[in-house]
Amino acid sequence: MRGLLLMAAIYVLALAGAFAAEIEEPQGFRMEAYRAPTPAGLTGARTISTDEAKAIWEKGGAQFLDVLPATLGQGVHEGKWLPGSPRRDIPGSLWLPNVGMGQLDGRMEAYFRKALDRQPKGKPLLFYCLTDCWMSWNAAKRALSWGYGPILWYPAGTDGWDRAGLPLADVEPRPIGE
Repeated sequence: MRGLLLMAAIYVLALAGAFAAEIEEPQGFRMEAYRAPTPAGLTGARTISTDEAKAIWEKGGAQFLDVLPATLGQGVHEGKWLPGSPRRDIPGSLWLPNVGMGQLDGRMEAYFRKALDRQPKGKPLLFYCLTDCWMSWNAAKRALSWGYGPILWYPAGTDGWDRAGLPLADVEPRPIGE
C-alpha cells in the first residue's frame, strides 16, 4: 500500500511539474524577474532553435540582436555603457543593452527605434539574450508592436549557442549616441 501511495505521489508531482513548465504568454511585457523560464513562443514571431539559428547565421539571413542588459554610466560616464566584463556574443551581432526591459524611458526607446530603423528593410530581426531571459522576448514583442518584421526569437540565446560549440566573439554595446 505504501508503495502505491509513493508511486501516486511521484506521478502527481511529475504531472504538476509538466504543467508548471508551460509558461503562458503575457498580454503585456514582462516587468520584473527577467531571468526566469519563458513561454514556448511569441505571437507574431517565429521561435527558432539553435540549429535554425545556426543555419540563418551561416547564410547571413537575419540581423542578430543581443539585448543582454548592461550598466549605463552616470556622472563622468554619463551615456556610456559600462559592461562588467567582455560580452562573448554570436559573431556579427549588434548588442543593444537594456532594450528588453518591460518599460523603456524615452531615451532607451529612441535608442532602440534608431537601431531598428538602421537595419535593412525586410531582413529578419533575430532577438536573443540568454536562456530563460525575458529581455529578448520583451524586445521582440516591442519590435512587433512597432511594426517591424519579420521577427525571429531565439530563446536559447548565447547559452544555447555556446552549448552547441558554435563560435563566439567579443562585442561592445552599440553606443547610446549612435
